[in-house]
Parts: sequence; structure tokens; C-alpha cells
Amino acid sequence: MSDSRPIGVFDSGIGGLTVVKALRDLLPNENIFYLGDTARVPYGPKSPETVQRYAVELARILMQKNSKVLVVACNTVSSVALPLLTKKFPVPVVGVIEPGARAALQATRNRHVGVIGTRATIRSGSYEMALRGNDKSVRVSSRACPLLVPLIEEGLLDDDVTDQMIMRYLKPMLADGIDTLVLGCTHYPLLANAIERVLKEKIVLVDSAQNCARAVEDTLDRESLRVAASNRGGLNVALTDAADNFLNVARDALHLSFSEIELQALP
Repeated sequence: MSDSRPIGVFDSGIGGLTVVKALRDLLPNENIFYLGDTARVPYGPKSPETVQRYAVELARILMQKNSKVLVVACNTVSSVALPLLTKKFPVPVVGVIEPGARAALQATRNRHVGVIGTRATIRSGSYEMALRGNDKSVRVSSRACPLLVPLIEEGLLDDDVTDQMIMRYLKPMLADGIDTLVLGCTHYPLLANAIERVLKEKIVLVDSAQNCARAVEDTLDRESLRVAASNRGGLNVALTDAADNFLNVARDALHLSFSEIELQALP
């Protein structure tokens, strides 16, 4: 059996490319179609109802591309829209929160996990529920970091302003005693080097992108959706609006290559 249909991946902007990178590394034979909603980024400050509406619109576009799996490469959408997407669409839907929570529980030694994310993700309490659903004894410290996504979207991955914001957001969590930090936004792995440089402390960073990719691999195996091993996997990218730094971030930070970017009209 071989299923050459693409894995459909969507996010509010460029952050989901961290998931694409992890998928390309783990599943190089698979075809991937990535849809970034750059016209409406960021999702974090928006209401759950608005995020749900956006998510359904993007998922429908990916289904029109004949996707065999929908990958929600966005913590905000995963926190408020995953059950809705699972109900509405006939293919497996994989989010980033459950895989990230499981990885954090495996990593922590003192059972105190920190979570950073957008306002919507933190407000939803989704990581707390996922973490405590697997281990009632775990302590969770969460913090919204609304300024990090715009800094990443601007390509300021190695900048004094970004370093200052990282310290401002994370210093209280370190003082509180966390030993593991969940990067609860798919943009944030792009700041992993900056976080490690700024904190200068031994703390385990949990990358939701890598753990999401492993969950996708499990889903493909479980549902017999793998493409033939001989297939040369391709990557197609569509955006809902032009993004000035998109190509630079993809090329320089993630080492991704793809053909001409498609401009995707919204409903």
C-alpha cells in the first residue's frame, strides 16, 4: 500500500514551518502541503470563536489539496479547535499539545514544568489539562509571551530586543523552580538558541514541533497512510498574504527549500 497524497499542515504564519522542518527530517519521502495564514497572523489575541472559524477555513483549503492528514501546526488552534476539526473532517487530525505534554513529562525531573505560549493558548489551560491528565502530581507554571511571535515574524532571532523579552518573560519562571520548559508555540523553536543563550541555566526545552512530527509518523503507520519508500518527497507552500521575511527565515533558520510560493485566496 502506498498513499502519495500530501500531509496538510497549517499555521497562523511562519511558525508552523518548524513542524514542516521536523516532518521533512523524520519523513523525507512524504509530500507536504503547507498553508500559512499570514494575512491574519497572529491568532493569539483573537477569540476562540474566531480562531475556530479560521481553522475550519484553512482545513477546508487543505482538504481541497487532497490531504491525507491534517496537521495543526499551531498551539493556539490546537488549544481551542482540535475537537471541532476532528469532528468536521474525515481524515486524521494531529495537534501539537498532547505530544508536547507527553515529552515534557518524560523530561522533567523535579515535576515542575513551565509552559510559554500565546495569550489564547495559555488562557485555554490546554497544556495544564494535558500535563495533569497524564500526571496529577506535576506542577505547571504558565506564561503568555505575546511579543515573541511578532519578533520572530520580523526575523529578529538574534537581537538584543528579543533577548530582553526572553529574559523578562522567563526569569520569574526560573525563579519559581521549573526544570523543563515547553515551547508552547510553533514559532518558539526558532528562538531555542536564543533562549539557551539568555538563560545560561540547565533547563530542558521541549520542542512541540519535533514531538508533533513523531505523532504524525505514528498516525501514518497506524492508519496505513505511508507513501512508498521510493517516493521523493516534495514541499509546496501557500500563504494567504505576502510575508517579507518568510523566505529568509525558511532558508536561513530552518534550511528549507521549496518551489515558488502560492498565494492562497481566503473564502
